[in-house]
Amino acid sequence: MKALVWQGSNELAVTRVPDPQLRNEQDMIVQVRKTATCGSDLHLLDGYIPFMEHGDVLGHEFLGEVVEVGPQVREHRVGDRVVVCSFVACGRCWHCRQQQFSLCDNGNTNPAVTEGRWGFAPGGCYGYSHALGGFAGSHAEYVRVPYADHGAFTVPDGVSDERAVFASDAAPTGWMGADLGGVRAGDVVAVWGAGAVGQLAARAAVLLGAERVIVIDRMEYRLRMARDHLGVETLNHQTQDVGGELRERSGGRGPDVCIEAVGTQARSSGPQFLFDQVKQQLRLESERPVAAREAIHHCRKGGSVFLLGGYAGPVDKFPLGAVTNKGLTLRGARQHGQRYIPMLLERMARGDLVTEHLATHTMPLADAPQGYHLFRNRLDGCVRVVFEPAG
Repeated sequence: MKALVWQGSNELAVTRVPDPQLRNEQDMIVQVRKTATCGSDLHLLDGYIPFMEHGDVLGHEFLGEVVEVGPQVREHRVGDRVVVCSFVACGRCWHCRQQQFSLCDNGNTNPAVTEGRWGFAPGGCYGYSHALGGFAGSHAEYVRVPYADHGAFTVPDGVSDERAVFASDAAPTGWMGADLGGVRAGDVVAVWGAGAVGQLAARAAVLLGAERVIVIDRMEYRLRMARDHLGVETLNHQTQDVGGELRERSGGRGPDVCIEAVGTQARSSGPQFLFDQVKQQLRLESERPVAAREAIHHCRKGGSVFLLGGYAGPVDKFPLGAVTNKGLTLRGARQHGQRYIPMLLERMARGDLVTEHLATHTMPLADAPQGYHLFRNRLDGCVRVVFEPAG
């Protein structure tokens, strides 16, 4: 089959790789119909997520058709249209029973890699290095889906592929930020980042009853998309005083909930950004936590900050004093998609969660390297690129 593979030093190529095979009785094989880029993929290309190997297949957000099932798969049949959660989870371990699916004890086949780095290993993730299991990714014609009954979900007939593909990763990630961030009716919510995850976190906050939702970014076309499609407020951090505006729009207190949806791709015009950028390039740290610092700084006293952005290592100048002295609740997680995807698909079917506008570019898998060039460099108004392996 054909797949988009990493060749080292930011080089990508579409080439032939072996077809996936059933390895366990709970596996199934999915023929990919849609697979989307994600901002966290850029962390892989930039070398900040370790343990990528030459020939690894990228991609973790996808939807497809079941073409083969193992003998213990009970919930799916050949021909089903399914969306697959980006994180691999067994559904039975202690963490899965707590609905902490991205922390599954059995999803990551290489736990020692991250145990040494983070203390304990998270679950596995498609196309996201051998630190998270070494699973072949979704930018391919076919994907092996382990623990299929717990990781794949049948798409309702009335939901298009273009809408449902975002239920794989971006929508559950955004919803988790609003949900576990504690958004309540009447809250003022600020979201750093107007990419797909940031926009869907903002939409989740609206649906959970927030009174005002403010999205912060520097790309005007992304801010315009958030205003036009979500009806939320926006701030451009390059031209507006973010702190002053957030205070004014929250009655002087600051936002009740701040959601950071940027991660290591954060940018700023301030001196801390230059400091972080130099340390990144010298490999003295792997992160640029500009947005995380701002979220902590601007959150109201006693408020909640949720970190959705992708991070892999230690950061410098972390504002721990602000967290403790302001009495903040600080949380972070990779998405517990199995917890949210069924509900999100129902909302998509009802029409109160619309995501098609996020797929600004659609192209065949053969053009994936060019698609990543557009996505990485924010060219031609790109928010997300969706590849069609069968196209």
